[in-house]
Amino acid sequence: MPAPASDTPPAPHVPVLLAPILAAAAPVRGVWLDGTFGAGGYTRGLLDAGAERVIGVDRDPTVFEMAKTWAGRYGDRLELVEGTFSELDAHAGGPLDGVVLDLGVSSMQLDQPERGFSFLRDGPLDMRMSRHGPSAADLVNTADEADLADILHYYGEERAARRIAKALVRARAEAPITTTARLAALVAACLPRPKPGQSHPATRSFQALRIAVNDEFGQLVAGLEAAERALKPGGMLAVVSFHSLEDRVVKRYFHEAASTGGGGSRHAPQAAARAPRFTLDKAVPPSEAEIAENPRARSARLRIGWRTEAPAIPADRGALGLPKPAMAEGG
Repeated sequence: MPAPASDTPPAPHVPVLLAPILAAAAPVRGVWLDGTFGAGGYTRGLLDAGAERVIGVDRDPTVFEMAKTWAGRYGDRLELVEGTFSELDAHAGGPLDGVVLDLGVSSMQLDQPERGFSFLRDGPLDMRMSRHGPSAADLVNTADEADLADILHYYGEERAARRIAKALVRARAEAPITTTARLAALVAACLPRPKPGQSHPATRSFQALRIAVNDEFGQLVAGLEAAERALKPGGMLAVVSFHSLEDRVVKRYFHEAASTGGGGSRHAPQAAARAPRFTLDKAVPPSEAEIAENPRARSARLRIGWRTEAPAIPADRGALGLPKPAMAEGG
């Protein structure tokens, strides 16, 4: 990244819905954790708004190299940690006043062909955020056809999942699928040509594989639980999601955590009364002005919960609407 002309350098990844996060938290005080550090947009926003300290966590080690051009000006107010937000309570080292999670892949990662996230730029079929563990190529070239179809269906909501899985298994028998361009072409050949304004035919398949490779739903639920454990009473958890599958899980997690029990019907027993672990703000979509300035924000939703004094408990995973491919269940 070139040297900035001002104190605050432009970021390749624009933080989505940062303004309403800062407005809800105002005045920003205390210790915060940014569990998806990326280009540091949320972290800088929190520090500039008055946070005493921010712990920036990311499992992609390359983001910390990029941060060297600006991180030093915050001194010991900024701590950078390589790790996953599923263990953010351990990374925090103490109670937190706030946690911010920006889910999904960043535009910064999409812009790096060697990372293998994008079908728009040819590169190795990788998709690993941490650079560790099996890659997308490993998955595409070794998974059973039924498992591949389940991943595409449950994580990508791809209607042609079985057709695509069959084509991938047939193609890899001729030669391993090792590049994003070849995968995108194989998927596109299974689907109708998109009409003007429609997304690329491989969009859903790439999303599904990325989610599977990085265990994004497992990480998400564990991260929400870790934030619940780490936040002080009155602390804020802000989660920005970018597709309906993520948002559904976050919404249901918050709904269950804010419930006082009761209810019940002839189909389900009444739940025991309990103290809510969060109180909730209304979900916030991006403004038209933000969408015009940053089209990536179009599908985003911000959900905010405020921690109560009730003890943290594990989530009821069965109530969260988690997608369940056979491979994720060990089947």
